Amino acid sequence: MSKVDLHIHSTASDGRLSPADIVRTAAESGLAFIAIADHDIVDGIIPALEAARAFPALKVIPGVEISTDVPHGEVHVLGYFIDYTDRNLGASLKRFRDSRLERAQKMIAKLKNFGINVEWPRVQEIAGAGSVGRPHIAQAMLEKGYITSIREAFAKYIGREGPAYVEREKMTPVEAVELIVRAHGLAVLAHPFTTANLEATVSELKAAGLAGLETYYDGYNTEQINRLLSLAKDHELIPTGGSDYHGLEAATETAIGGVDVPIECARQLVMLAEKQGLKLAYQ
Repeated sequence: MSKVDLHIHSTASDGRLSPADIVRTAAESGLAFIAIADHDIVDGIIPALEAARAFPALKVIPGVEISTDVPHGEVHVLGYFIDYTDRNLGASLKRFRDSRLERAQKMIAKLKNFGINVEWPRVQEIAGAGSVGRPHIAQAMLEKGYITSIREAFAKYIGREGPAYVEREKMTPVEAVELIVRAHGLAVLAHPFTTANLEATVSELKAAGLAGLETYYDGYNTEQINRLLSLAKDHELIPTGGSDYHGLEAATETAIGGVDVPIECARQLVMLAEKQGLKLAYQ
């Protein structure tokens, strides 16, 4: 079990566990550093920090994951040590969440063309107070037996190349990095191998303020990790890592702390935050 997991999703977006449950699970598993990094929302941070008071050995880093708009592939940017009270950040994230609602309704309409009848109220019920996302639609499809797994929903219908996919409002990768930097955070490129033209993208984002590269990630093999370590070294980026845990398919999904992330990655991230005078919310 790793001591570090810097990529976890809670019920504030499309995860199964509440922020408090994530903190408790991480603490009971012996983790030293975690980050709640929900999609386009920071509402899970305060509950996580409050829950962490009961577990002084565990440091919870405030985070967010921002989806961006690119012609090919998929670029997500993680923000760590962000000022989650920043008004400009909050306004931007709210706009993205509103576009998620519109997108989800359009996807449900498209699914009907394939004989898949998913009710919007049920999707909202599954999402609860969190930001509505595609995994919530997938869960509704799974409940009604249209698919046998969440992964199948994405592969056949609602993934980027799927027939029921609908775009939503996004910003460019550079704009996402700049937004995180303005919110006094450290920007990290998430799951880099979903990114087309990886080296060119990293160069462009480094110039905009990118601080790290998610190197240790669920499913990445030794060759891939070594390539990312080399790329991080070339661009003077901090290698980070995490499970990208959602908890939607417990039988097959990597658990919190299930990716072997060296503790030095978290320590380097903390050192950079301290060097830049960023607020370490867990202290």
